[in-house]
Amino acid sequence: MEGSSASGRTESINGIGMYYETKGEGEPLVLLHGGGGAGANWELIFKEPPRGYRLIIPDMRGHGGSTNPSNEFSFRQLALDVFALLDQLGVERFKAIGLSLGAKTLLHVATQQPSRVQAMVLVSATPYFPRQARAAMGALTIETRTDQEWRQMREWHRHGDEQIRLLWSQMNTLKDSYDDMNFTPPYLSTIAARTLIVHGDRDPLYPVNLAMEMYSSIPRSYLWVVPNGGHGPIFGNLSRVFVETALAFLNGEWESK
Repeated sequence: MEGSSASGRTESINGIGMYYETKGEGEPLVLLHGGGGAGANWELIFKEPPRGYRLIIPDMRGHGGSTNPSNEFSFRQLALDVFALLDQLGVERFKAIGLSLGAKTLLHVATQQPSRVQAMVLVSATPYFPRQARAAMGALTIETRTDQEWRQMREWHRHGDEQIRLLWSQMNTLKDSYDDMNFTPPYLSTIAARTLIVHGDRDPLYPVNLAMEMYSSIPRSYLWVVPNGGHGPIFGNLSRVFVETALAFLNGEWESK
């Protein structure tokens, strides 16, 4: 163990210090946050740990309290980091929820080691980056960030403004990435986990037809399209129904229907 605090710990894995928190008791449920966010964002969704689950909530490479000395960033690498953390914790089989960046990471997780993921919820995922997303990433530059965005990022990320600049730069660079997120239907068909795909029908980055592509390709999948939902349609007034729906799915309550 590299270090610890009252609220979490940091593990040395894959050349980084990976900060994570655990909450609750029961079977492992991994929560993966969105790009530019941090594990603490899940407190807006889960006010307390769900009954019967031990939440494992990491800050992804370079986010929040986690470091990234090499500046290496890919969704494939994020998946390797997740596995390394779970291996350190002695977790073999698990369930998971991922939001945007976290959901894309879970696609790599569920295809790299399919037998380890029992069930997962993909919120605002995509099998590849469409034109709209590449345009948005191209427009995400340090010079165009607002004072409010800087304040928010400084609340979430612990390693100073250089960490924040690097995160925004990496998100911008994704506009030129074509091999990291490139999940064809045959590749998606190798996913063994029960999968719930949650997608807003007004997502400006990933049109809802991409959710349909994943739904038609992942064998044991369900699709929940959120009416009038944007990117990440699980916050605010939607958080309660999301928690109820996601937990019913993860608990296996749908399998008998």
